[in-house]
Amino acid sequence: MTDKRPGEVHPSEPKRVPLTDYVEYGPAEMLSRAAAFAKHLKRRRTVRDFADRPVDPKIVEHAIDAAGTAPSGANHQPWHFVVIQDPARRKALREAAEKEERAFYEGKGGEEWLEALAPLGTDSAKPFLETAPVLIAVFAQKRGGEKIGQSKKNYYINESVGIACGFMLAALHEAGLVTLTHTPNPMKFLTEICERPADEKPFMLIVAGYPAEDATVPEHALIKKSVGEISSWL
Repeated sequence: MTDKRPGEVHPSEPKRVPLTDYVEYGPAEMLSRAAAFAKHLKRRRTVRDFADRPVDPKIVEHAIDAAGTAPSGANHQPWHFVVIQDPARRKALREAAEKEERAFYEGKGGEEWLEALAPLGTDSAKPFLETAPVLIAVFAQKRGGEKIGQSKKNYYINESVGIACGFMLAALHEAGLVTLTHTPNPMKFLTEICERPADEKPFMLIVAGYPAEDATVPEHALIKKSVGEISSWL
């Protein structure tokens, strides 16, 4: 065994740095902040009616930055976010998505799934893919690493990218925008439209913007399970 001098790091041990950015709050403030955050997120709604008002690109950039802080398997950060602005690409995307959605609603989705969606009033028409000011395609990377240009195997990819998408939705909501998640199946057309490599998997479309003046949400979507129903304390 090789002796270590104080402060030395053995080659097999990870280098560690002090935790300097943690902020501790008093018990009362912690409780207040936790309650306020939960209340704030309870106002989040999935919206399908968007105004065509522009959104400052910096807001989107900050939301992506927030998403990129999500925990990930081996810290490989296996995600890529494509902000689609070009009208021609949006048109092509909508046409491809609606083609898949028509097949789904005409029976491909199965009776049970279609019955579950009925109270939400969804259908194959996806005009928001062209009208909403913010459209982000999220891709999951099979290989990568903690640095650009690496080609290591990624781990817990779906879990990692899913958490990142949650962070992004919370960030967009915090900024004052409404959002919608869209997952046409299959989504292979996104790879070509977004010019992404074949080893990346389209994961989700995130739509964001201001709600239209006459925007509505399904009453069914307001039904949320209580804390007692979704948690157990052992």
